[in-house]
Amino acid sequence: MTTQVQALASASVSGLSRGMVIFFAFCCGAIVANIYYAQPIIELIASDIGMSSAVASLIVSLTQTGYALGLFFVVPLTDLVESRRLMMFTAIVSIGSLTAAATVHQVNVFLAVSLFIGFSSVSVQILIPLAAHLAPEATRGRTVGSIMGGLLLGILLSRPLSSLIADHFGWRAVFAMAAMVMTGMTLLFWMIIPTRQPDHKATYAGLLRSLLTLFNTMPVLRQRALYQAGMFASFSLFWTSVPLELARHYHYSQTQIALFALVGAIGAVAAPISGRLADAGHTRIASFFAMSFATLSFFPNLVHQPIGVPGLVATGIFLDFCVQMNMVLGQREIYALDVASRGRLNAIYMTSIFVGGAIGSSIAGLVYANGGWPWIAVAGGAFPLLALVCFVCKK
Repeated sequence: MTTQVQALASASVSGLSRGMVIFFAFCCGAIVANIYYAQPIIELIASDIGMSSAVASLIVSLTQTGYALGLFFVVPLTDLVESRRLMMFTAIVSIGSLTAAATVHQVNVFLAVSLFIGFSSVSVQILIPLAAHLAPEATRGRTVGSIMGGLLLGILLSRPLSSLIADHFGWRAVFAMAAMVMTGMTLLFWMIIPTRQPDHKATYAGLLRSLLTLFNTMPVLRQRALYQAGMFASFSLFWTSVPLELARHYHYSQTQIALFALVGAIGAVAAPISGRLADAGHTRIASFFAMSFATLSFFPNLVHQPIGVPGLVATGIFLDFCVQMNMVLGQREIYALDVASRGRLNAIYMTSIFVGGAIGSSIAGLVYANGGWPWIAVAGGAFPLLALVCFVCKK
């Protein structure tokens, strides 16, 4: 084991070996999963520690709020602070927060812990720019794409995994398991990940002010942020509302819904494919393909009754594939804008994705309640269609 760790560490000095790419992908998936573990089990948490249903909904929103705060206040530091030290700090906070979630019994304490779980999960957005720095220019898109595949798998598999663990061992076991995984990863961080001291010199306040400057002066950053915000809004709308449709219209159990969520994992294969396309110079045509097919993926839902669950499966697979493809294409473009600003560029890009996702998930319940699944299909297709129109009209 020690020899394998040393080999990975040695390979990472001159670039990213295949083993390091797999390790980075696994870490990204495991870290981002921490944000989503609570979503399918909030009713179990609420009944155990005495939360009302209204208060229980704050668990998800506070986790997302914490993640947004981390994106804005922590991720830009990757351009100022040594990367491994920053990752160790966020990982330790994550371990403490997850351990607390597995043990606390007070409502207010659990809500505060949820905020810190989201805040500390931004270490995934420290790993990705680091991978972009370590990867050679010729294979940077492929490398980032492979790592982003791990991130998408973490998002898609976290909910069914959480449901299954909670069914067999209780909801506290979900957070205890996550804390143990983070502990193991933190030890490997220290042994494997190389140090990288940024070249950028500025104060922290100046670093935050520069976010607005970067956004105002880099049209490619603004454009890719807008495109992916629309794509992720559609993604969040679909995956927030489809459990309601499966439970109410098709009478699926929680376990069946968890199994349905696994189909979305097929979309993770888009990451390495899109990375290779970007490296080969096909970013524009691949972006057009991704936004077009994301829009068309909702078509089976407009003729909902004849197609039923197979239509939902098709939408889940194609939508996830297209969202993942467009995300990687955008990252490949923005990382090429300014080497010294990759951390801040990534912070702006990922914040736009979070905003888009928050919009999609926040309107999902209202849209479903007023128009049922056909309205979800219309709204879901409208977001990537808007992104596509902006893309085609771009000068």
